This record gives sequence, structure tokens and C-alpha cells, in this order.
Amino acid sequence: MDSNPIGQELIKHAVFRLNENKAKIISCLNWLTEEEIWQRPNKVSNSIGNLVLHLGGNLGQYIVASLGGHEDKRDRDAEFSACGGMAKNALIHLINEEVKAACEIIEALTEEDFISKYSVQGFKYTGVGNVLHAVEHFSYHTGQIAFWTKVVREQSLDFYAGIDLNKKNETKQ
Repeated sequence: MDSNPIGQELIKHAVFRLNENKAKIISCLNWLTEEEIWQRPNKVSNSIGNLVLHLGGNLGQYIVASLGGHEDKRDRDAEFSACGGMAKNALIHLINEEVKAACEIIEALTEEDFISKYSVQGFKYTGVGNVLHAVEHFSYHTGQIAFWTKVVREQSLDFYAGIDLNKKNETKQ
């Protein structure tokens, strides 16, 4: 994608957001006990452990299998039915490996890959659609994980400590 600046920007920011949110998830996991990771807020909600499994499955299906051409081995129902059985370190390893694999595939995409159509979960999206879905989906559930961690721990997670988020915008550069 060397000649396509928009494609390069999409790749750069997709990889940045996946890694940024992965770090937030790992931070949350490190705040919590094994029991808290698998605690469900109620019977119709998922635990943080379920959400980590779900995020790994989603990246595996939308990026690794679809865009990377690997076999789709996802068992989506198992992501939500799990009630434990996977330790914190294993969840951290899983999310690290899935994000790494997804980012490597995203970084290798060509312009043709971005405009080609792929069938995932019965939906047909272009490569751009798959990347946007995966990043948006990852961010959405990262927010849920952060919220539930704050509820359980009753304290700030300090994701933006030392950054002035009240700084005003500058003009286009």
C-alpha cells in the first residue's frame, strides 16, 4: 500500500487503536482477581473473561480468517457460555496473540484486499469494512471491560493520566 496514503493511514490507525485498547484490557485484567474476571454483573450480561474470549474470536474471524485466509475455527457460543476455566495469564496471552496476528495481517493488506468482498457471519463486507468492524467492535467491548472494572474496583483506571484532555484543538497541519 506504499502508493495509497489513505490506505496507509487506515492501516496505521487501525493497528494503533487495536494495540491501545489491548493495553487497556490488559490493565483491567491486572486490576482484577481471577474470580472478578469471571464475575457476571447479572445473568443476561457477560463477564470480562467472556468479553476477552469474544474479542479474540471476533479478531480471529474478521481479520485472521477472513482477510488473512486462515481457517475459521471460531466457536462464538463457547465465548459466551464459558464460566471460568481460563486463568488471567492465559487471557492476557490470548488477547496479545490475537491482536498481534490481526495487526500483522492488517499491515500486509494491499489495495486489492481492502476493496475485495469477504463473507463473514453471513455478511458481505469489503476488507475496509472488516477492518473498521474489528476495530470498532474491539473498542466497544474495551469500554465495557473498563466500565465493569471500575464498578468492581471502585476507582479510576487512569488510562489518560498525565495527558491534558482539555487542551483545545489546533488548526490543520
